[in-house]
Amino acid sequence: MPGALDGLKVIDLSSHLSGPYCTMILGDLGADVIKIERPGSGDDARSMPPFLAGESAPFMLWNRNKRSVALDFKESSGREALLRLVETADILVENFRPGTLERQGLGYGVLGELNPRLIYCAISGFGRTGPLRDKGGFDLMTQAMSGLMAVCGPVDGPPHRLPIAISDIGAGMFATIGILAALEARRRTGRGQMVETSLLEAAMSFGVYEAANYFATGERPVRLGQAHRGNSPYQVMKTADGWLTIGGGSQALWEKICDVVGLPQLREDSRFRTNADRVANNDSLIRILEDRLATAPTAHWQEAFDAAGVPSAPVLHHGEMFAHPQVQAREMVVELEHPSAGRVRTLGCPIKLSRTPASLRRPAPRLGEHTGELFPARDDTGD
Repeated sequence: MPGALDGLKVIDLSSHLSGPYCTMILGDLGADVIKIERPGSGDDARSMPPFLAGESAPFMLWNRNKRSVALDFKESSGREALLRLVETADILVENFRPGTLERQGLGYGVLGELNPRLIYCAISGFGRTGPLRDKGGFDLMTQAMSGLMAVCGPVDGPPHRLPIAISDIGAGMFATIGILAALEARRRTGRGQMVETSLLEAAMSFGVYEAANYFATGERPVRLGQAHRGNSPYQVMKTADGWLTIGGGSQALWEKICDVVGLPQLREDSRFRTNADRVANNDSLIRILEDRLATAPTAHWQEAFDAAGVPSAPVLHHGEMFAHPQVQAREMVVELEHPSAGRVRTLGCPIKLSRTPASLRRPAPRLGEHTGELFPARDDTGD
């Protein structure tokens, strides 16, 4: 069945994670993604461990549904080959430092004139304007500057980096949203445009509670550890044999929690009567609840909270998570056959479309695997 983006050609000049994550989504939704890589070494992500039969597992995960062409567009033959691809492309994605492609005569000003329907998407660390436009930036730096590190981690500990590449993934998702919006605009106007986002802006955009707090009060958001800024109880808590998250996101849910743990008197405690009271006295409340939760295992409490309709979930490690029936039912673990690594597992696509579903049609390509296929008379541009 054709995907929603079937028939669209994407030129992927990006590397590492932010750009490739964007083009992975486009590929999953049916676009033909042509990944341009340096001859000999390719995308830097190819060197990321762990490896399966010499192939990088991270690279394989977020570069599926793509074809690889190895060419050096700094040289005239490679530049000409890239321009031929751009002439008939719908989308181009790059995540170089701003100005890099312009200096090579391959910026949007040139490519947009060559192909007025082209949607040119640029992802950078800090954006293409402002005093930091020329500064390189990885996820680590933008987590630091966005305020995320300042509010993450133990209350009395140092700034804490989220151990996931949230700036990269966020920038890739926002880039995808921008591209889809530009496609709709092109449908109406017939013209493409430039789409731009940055890792810094993506990371900032996740701090919605913190921004609202600061804009309203002018005060620096404090680090809360596991607590929530606007709801209580709403965090992970220890049980007799593990950890359980409990979401008391409304007054009705709070009252049900009191009943489940056998402490109905907490509803009338002046410290916990309203949500604002509970947020203000969260530490005292969590100590009381954890004392009660410590009397039974996680499974007991999970069953009790489920029966009462209170949102809760155990803390799972990755093995448990991937084996969970819900994850399996949502097809979030998919197998692909890779020509070098063999049968490999990868994450499924989280976007579910009823008429034009996403699909995983091909594994991540080997470096330059499709150079001859796309340039049958010019395979000297490959590796």
